[in-house]
Amino acid sequence: QKINKLESVGILAGGIAHDFNNLLTGIMGNISMAMDATEKGSDLYEWLLEADKASERARNLTQQLLTFSKGGAPVKQATNLANLIQENTNFVIRGTGILSEYRVPDNLWMVEADGGQISQVITNLVINARDAMPEGGTITVSAANIHIDENSGIPLTPGNYVEVQISDSGTGIQEKFFNKIFDPYFTTKQKGSGLGLATVYSIITNHNGIISVDSRLGIGTTFTFYLPASSLPAAKAQSKPAIEPDRVSGGKILIMDDEDTIRLLLNRMLTGYGYEVTTTSDGKEALTAYRQAMDKNEPFEAVVLDITVPGGMGGIETIEELMKLNPGIKAVVSSGYATDPVMSEYRKYGFKAVINKPYKATTMRDVLDELLGNSSQAQ
Repeated sequence: QKINKLESVGILAGGIAHDFNNLLTGIMGNISMAMDATEKGSDLYEWLLEADKASERARNLTQQLLTFSKGGAPVKQATNLANLIQENTNFVIRGTGILSEYRVPDNLWMVEADGGQISQVITNLVINARDAMPEGGTITVSAANIHIDENSGIPLTPGNYVEVQISDSGTGIQEKFFNKIFDPYFTTKQKGSGLGLATVYSIITNHNGIISVDSRLGIGTTFTFYLPASSLPAAKAQSKPAIEPDRVSGGKILIMDDEDTIRLLLNRMLTGYGYEVTTTSDGKEALTAYRQAMDKNEPFEAVVLDITVPGGMGGIETIEELMKLNPGIKAVVSSGYATDPVMSEYRKYGFKAVINKPYKATTMRDVLDELLGNSSQAQ
C-alpha cells in the first residue's frame, strides 16, 4: 500500500522535478562560471557562494521528489557506508551542540548502493534525530555485518547484508504513528514537509533493503535499515588535491539538448575550458552534424545527449543511430530524470558516462576530461 502511495505521488513529483532540474542546470552552471571569473574573498564571490548554496538546497529537494518517480533505479556501485555515515552525520549536527557516537567496525562490508541516495537516507534520519532533541542529546550510529537466512526473522532474501541503526535520546514517537511514519506528507513537525522519511523508505526499498522504526516516549527512537553487501567492483576514489593544478582540457564535442538555456550554457562553459563545441536541439540535428563532421574527416571526440526531447528524437534513438556510424563512440547521457532506468544502466544502451541534471560547469568538465583522457595538469 505504501509503494502505491509513493507511485501516485511520483507521477506528479517526477515531472515537476525533471522540469525544475533543467532550470537549475542553467542557474547552477552560470553561478559556477561566474565564481570562476570572480576573485575569491571578494563581496561578489561571497554573494555568489550563497546563491550556489541555495541552488544546492534546491537540487536536494528535487532529488527527494525524484525518489518518488515511477520505475527509477539507483545507480549502484560498491559503496563505503562507513564514510557516508560519518560525513553526513557530522554535517547535520555541526554547530548544534548534539553529541555523536559511532559504533562502526573497521571491517564493515561495502554495500551495493547509490552513494548519493544513501547519503539522503542518512541525512534525513539524522535530521529526524536532531529535531527530536531540541534541548540536546546524543545520536548513536552503529553498523554491523550480518548474514540473513530463512530463520533470521527478517523479511529479506537470504544473503549478506549491512545493518545500520540510527538512535536518538529524544522525545520518542507515539506507537499509533508507526504505520504512518513513512507515508508521503505525513509529519508530526510544525515545519516539516513530510517528504524526508517517505524518501528514506522509497530509497531503501529501491535498494532491495528494508527499514523499520522502534520508539519509546521519553526515551528515544531507533531507525534500523538493511542494505545488501556488495559483489560489485569498488567505486573509484573521488578525492582531489586541495589546490587543483591547471588542467589541459580540449576536444571536439557535440551537444544535443532541447533546452536553449542549457545549450547556451554548455557552449559557453566548455568553450571556456578549451573545447570546440557544436550544439543541436534534437537527435536528427545531432545525426546530421555528426555525419558532416565524419565526411570532412573532422569527427567529434565525444557527444552529450539528453534523454528526453519532447516532439523530437531523444537520446536513446540517437545513440542507436550514432553507434551504426561509429560503434566505439564516446557518448555521455544526461537527464533531469535521475531515476530513469537508462541513467542507472547507461552502458547497456551504449553510453560511456552519465551526468545528472542539474550540474555545475566543473562537473561536466570532469566527466568529459575523464572520458577523453585529458591531462590532469598542464604540460
